Amino acid sequence: MIHPKKSVKTGFLTLALFPMVGMLAGASPSVKQVKADMARVADWQIEHYRDDYGRNNPRSDDLNGWTYGALYVGMEKWAEVAGDDTYYTWLKNVGQELEWKLRAERFYHADDHAVGQLYLSLYGKYNDPKMIAATRTQFDQIMAETPTSSLDHTKRGHSKRWSWCDALFMAPPVWAQLSTATGDPKYRDWMFGEFKATTEYLFDKEEHLYFRDSRFFKQRHKGKKIFWSRGNGWVFGGLALMLPEIPKGSEQYDYFAGIYKQMAEKLISIQTPDGYWAMSLLEADAYPTPETSGTGFYCFGLAWGINNGILNRATYEPAVLKAWAALTRCITKDGMLGYVQPIGAEPGQAWPDRTEVYGAGAFLAAGAEVVRMLEK
Repeated sequence: MIHPKKSVKTGFLTLALFPMVGMLAGASPSVKQVKADMARVADWQIEHYRDDYGRNNPRSDDLNGWTYGALYVGMEKWAEVAGDDTYYTWLKNVGQELEWKLRAERFYHADDHAVGQLYLSLYGKYNDPKMIAATRTQFDQIMAETPTSSLDHTKRGHSKRWSWCDALFMAPPVWAQLSTATGDPKYRDWMFGEFKATTEYLFDKEEHLYFRDSRFFKQRHKGKKIFWSRGNGWVFGGLALMLPEIPKGSEQYDYFAGIYKQMAEKLISIQTPDGYWAMSLLEADAYPTPETSGTGFYCFGLAWGINNGILNRATYEPAVLKAWAALTRCITKDGMLGYVQPIGAEPGQAWPDRTEVYGAGAFLAAGAEVVRMLEK
């Protein structure tokens, strides 16, 4: 393993070259180039996913935790377009190592359900019931008990429900996928009720963005509301993952699509000129540092909307291309995606020589949809 201190020098030297050689913002890349960039990031991450090289938080090493859950989402999207079953084999080996179980520490906690997206996706490919058996059993029990604790983030028991916006990426897509896999709508119906409760609580109807949690309702920074970029990226990416699992024309589909469209319209209005989204979405001047995890999820979600006829291509494609160009400028020579904000719950800092696995997941998910968009 390369020593973390060595990566600092390497990261700054390699990334310093990218403004000169990176793809021009808004230019349309070739499918071949997009796949080449995706392969570099995917291969680097597979090589280093068990170590702390370039990691912001070396302790975030639970392979069935939420950080890795997001990586597996992106890696599975990459496997779909890569034309190489090597990546599916890697993902299947991960599932087998984890014994197809959710993270055991917190039974109700959405973060510990995120890895279920890997299991459900692989079930869709391999149709092996053991891949989803444990998830189904646990969700049946959660439904039977249905926690009724407060969504107030300062109250005890709040984490038994989706009281923070990140949770809307971690858990709801798993519930929706489980209904698709089993043919039983009860999982999707239960999720719908909980998702609506969270949205009614955290969604700002003026800005069409989500507060991270109740602690931010009254917080202001220089008079601006604080909307965390990655937090809203979690929601937006989660909607793009979930909508394909919802019957079109249903009340549920129209509800989720409505939120998605509101967010999409807002997002393209606040994208920075260089293609990123600021870590505090309404404060680009206060947060000029690039950030790739939020930007990656927005790029993914917007490209998905174009590909599925929900968003107008002429209106939204420029934002996707600018975002993709911005993301590729943050790849080091070795293939590490830099400028990933560390684990947290609010706007902060990011560095060119530091990463996290969820950043790579967002990047790979975005790339897969960009490939599909360019192929159309």
